[in-house]
Amino acid sequence: MSTHIGAQPGDIAPLVLMPGDPLRARWIAETFLEDARCYTEVRGMYGYTGTWQGHRVSVQGSGMGQPSLAIYANELFREYDVQSVIRVGSCGGMTEKVGIRDLVIASGACTDSSMNRITFEGLDYAPVADFGLLCAAYDAAIARAGDEGVHVGLIYSSDSFYPTRPELTARMVEHGALAVEMEASALYTIAARHGRRALAVCTVSDHLVTGEETSALERQETFGAMVEIALTAGTAQD
Repeated sequence: MSTHIGAQPGDIAPLVLMPGDPLRARWIAETFLEDARCYTEVRGMYGYTGTWQGHRVSVQGSGMGQPSLAIYANELFREYDVQSVIRVGSCGGMTEKVGIRDLVIASGACTDSSMNRITFEGLDYAPVADFGLLCAAYDAAIARAGDEGVHVGLIYSSDSFYPTRPELTARMVEHGALAVEMEASALYTIAARHGRRALAVCTVSDHLVTGEETSALERQETFGAMVEIALTAGTAQD
C-alpha cells in the first residue's frame, strides 16, 4: 500500500488514465468504464478501476502541477507495476494554429520547472512521449474525426498558472510549442526513469491568444473525445 494512493496490490490496472481533476477521474469512470470500483479517496484524489471493451483500465487523479503528478506517477510505477500512464487533461492554446476544443497529442514537453535541472545537474533533458502510444493515439484521433482539430507537437509544462513573466512564453511559441499545461514534462521524465510508457492527450480548454475559454463544468464533463482516444491507444498496447 503506497503512502498517497493507499490501494491494495492488484487494485490498479497496468493502464492508467490520469486527469488532473479528481472529479474528471470520477466522471471518466462513471461514463466510460464498466463495473468501475473506487480504490482510493485519499486526500480526495479519486482512483477507479473497471473495464473498457474487455480491457482492464484504471483512472487516477493527479492534482495540478508537476510536483503533485510526480507523487502519483512514482507510486503507480513503483508500487503498483503500472506499465502505461496517459494524461487526459486540459491545456491552453498558445498559437492560432490550435483552436478551442482541439486535441493536442504531445510528442514532447518543454518546461520552466527546476525538477529536471536538479535531477540532471543542470543538463537539459528532453522529455518525450512513448512512440507506440503516440502513434496509436494519432491513428485513433484520425479514425474518429479526420485530421481537423488534431495536432501532434510540443507542449509547454509550466510551473506557474499565473506567470509573472508571461512574455517569455512567446519564445516557446516561436520554437513550436502549441499549448501550455502543467504536468506532462514530469510524467514523461518519470516514465522514462522507470522504463514505462507515457503520453499526454489534452483538450484546448482556453486560448491565450483569442481569450476563448470553457467553463469548469465543461472541463470536468465534456472532454470525451480525448478519453476515447486515450482508451483506444492504451488498450492497443496490451
